[in-house]
Amino acid sequence: MKKIYRYGLCLLLLISVKVQAQNQIIDAIIKEATENSKLEVLAHEIMDGVGPRLVGSPQMQKAHDLAVSTYQSWGIPARNEKWGEWRGWERGITHIDMIAPWTRSLAGTQLAWSPSSPQGGAKGEVVILPEFADSVAFQKWLPSVKGKYVMVSVPQITGRPDYNWDEHGTPESIEKIRAERTKINESWNKRLASTGKNRTQLPIALENAGALGIITSYWSNAFGANKIFSASTKKVPTVDISLEDYGLLYRLAESGKKPQINLNAQSKETGVQPTYNTIAEIKGTEKPDEYVMLSAHFDSWDGGTGATDNGTGTILMMEVMRILKAVYPNPKRTILVGHWGSEEQGLNGSRGFVEDHPEMIDKIQALFNQDNGTGRIVNISGQGYVHSYDYIGRWLSKVPRDITRELKTEFPGNPGAGGTDHVSFVAAGVPAFNLGALPWNYFNYTWHTNLDTYDKIVFDDVRNNAILTAILVYMACEEPEMVSREKRIPVNQRGEPTEWPGKRSPTRKGGMN
Repeated sequence: MKKIYRYGLCLLLLISVKVQAQNQIIDAIIKEATENSKLEVLAHEIMDGVGPRLVGSPQMQKAHDLAVSTYQSWGIPARNEKWGEWRGWERGITHIDMIAPWTRSLAGTQLAWSPSSPQGGAKGEVVILPEFADSVAFQKWLPSVKGKYVMVSVPQITGRPDYNWDEHGTPESIEKIRAERTKINESWNKRLASTGKNRTQLPIALENAGALGIITSYWSNAFGANKIFSASTKKVPTVDISLEDYGLLYRLAESGKKPQINLNAQSKETGVQPTYNTIAEIKGTEKPDEYVMLSAHFDSWDGGTGATDNGTGTILMMEVMRILKAVYPNPKRTILVGHWGSEEQGLNGSRGFVEDHPEMIDKIQALFNQDNGTGRIVNISGQGYVHSYDYIGRWLSKVPRDITRELKTEFPGNPGAGGTDHVSFVAAGVPAFNLGALPWNYFNYTWHTNLDTYDKIVFDDVRNNAILTAILVYMACEEPEMVSREKRIPVNQRGEPTEWPGKRSPTRKGGMN
């Protein structure tokens, strides 16, 4: 009996010592994150210093090199690891000036991978894509666009977001404006369909007919925010113009006043470029060949500077690595971070890593990804892993309640939830989880818009996220055994088994998919 008693007492003492040691590390994580944060500095260097990070651009390479040198300055080994190749393109200036019927500089920008204007720009009349009876009528009209700029986006009848109407409008005016907007959108879609061309083919048909350029405007339903993607033209520039200035040109053209602009959009094709992921690691001591991973895509669209998509995910993961190197420099398992290239074109960087490192896949304990804005992390899905509740719940229990009080979890969850880089790992059988954040109007104000800039970052929220993520990584490193990989079998609507989402080879070479 005395031996059993002594054994039990020793066991309790060991558990107590272990818990005390864990609490000390967690307290140190919180202290380092709150008193020595580097988030503002990192954000400034990446968003303001480097700028937008379009895959294949010089800025993307500059960002990779900056990340490597920053990690090395913290004593963390880092490298740029090639995953493939991509079409190289470098942005230059964009100046758009209305020169008739009066003079005004217009707000707009050249789309990614768009060809240049002639040096100094080209002057021409702005015309609206008209209504056509059919594709034959469109073909007859095409020669008239020679030497002109063609507007191909639907005009907006209001520049006020819905919430502004809801706050100040009368019920009658709200109903009227929404009905008119629906009618105009439907009419414009029919207009586009009558050309017989899809949205990619239409600009090419216009440039082949001699148009000087294509003018678009993709409003994001928020004050001042336009969605800015990529161009499909091969010979003439495509620009996106703000709602306000697009509306001005449209009304002038519609009323017969024949507006003219001078468009000077400069860019440079740089040929096929090597493309990279940035990888950094803190080597494990007891189980160095097992891994806990951090994940965030590094690339962005280049209308803004990619602050919330995905600059905040990037600086979060860099800050977590910095914190853990400072307070937990000898982890049980190796801590690895991946800053992926070309998420925006199809998760290409993360897929490339999975394909290139098959020897690691079964040894990844867990992966934590963040990619949807600047807000507090408020949801985690179990991604279809049957026992994810057990270990994620245990790890989350160590995070201060004031950080997790808004957090909702879904177990076992949907294997494809999140739609970003963690899905590349889920498809390979890795317990990989996206750390979903409060949107802060992400989808209409910052996601792929010209307003995705440093000033939209909510640093207090990102600081909380750094604490939560660092504790999750620490707990996953300390977990005695590898966690269960048992998954739900995804089925279609007929109840038949299907492939895991994202299960395909990454794009390895070439242009845009």
